[in-house]
Amino acid sequence: MTQEALQRDFYERNTKAVARDLLGKRLVRRLEGEALEGIIVETEAYYGLRDPASRAYSGVKEYNRLMWGEPGRVFIYNVHRYWMLNVVAHEPGDVGAVLIRALEPTAGIDVMLANRSVPETRELTSGPGKLTMALGIDKRLHEADVTEGGGRVYIASEVREIEVGTSHRIGVTTDLPEELRFYVRGNPYLSRRR
Repeated sequence: MTQEALQRDFYERNTKAVARDLLGKRLVRRLEGEALEGIIVETEAYYGLRDPASRAYSGVKEYNRLMWGEPGRVFIYNVHRYWMLNVVAHEPGDVGAVLIRALEPTAGIDVMLANRSVPETRELTSGPGKLTMALGIDKRLHEADVTEGGGRVYIASEVREIEVGTSHRIGVTTDLPEELRFYVRGNPYLSRRR
């Protein structure tokens, strides 16, 4: 059954607010007839020219131009041979994207295990590179629209009580003073439990 995707106006807000509000939402990846799904349990917000940790910090380039584009689009880039799944999110006229750092797998787990070859589900999606491997996400999804329910990848609402934690972003050399990493407290699928 196709769930209703979050609409574009959800992503047309402050990047930090979107990053926080994506926690507890359901990420759905359609792959060769299978629905691979998980609850988003960790995100990070990235802004534009004022954010030294952002892909957009050095200005508009071919690889990052999507961060200035239409909110609700998938922005994929590579770090240390791993694909990173981001969703463009910003207020009109601004720049930004949210990195999806970790998921709690809920459906299609057998396919995810085959994609990742790990002995236990806790290792499947507990990090941004791990989750893209488990879900079969790569550059071919760049610019996909997550507001289209039933598409190759989309994000839907989920009714779930969560307690939100925050910290500084992980693995960045220079960070902004505000905490821009958001996570579901106590969730075993986090990339880092601090």
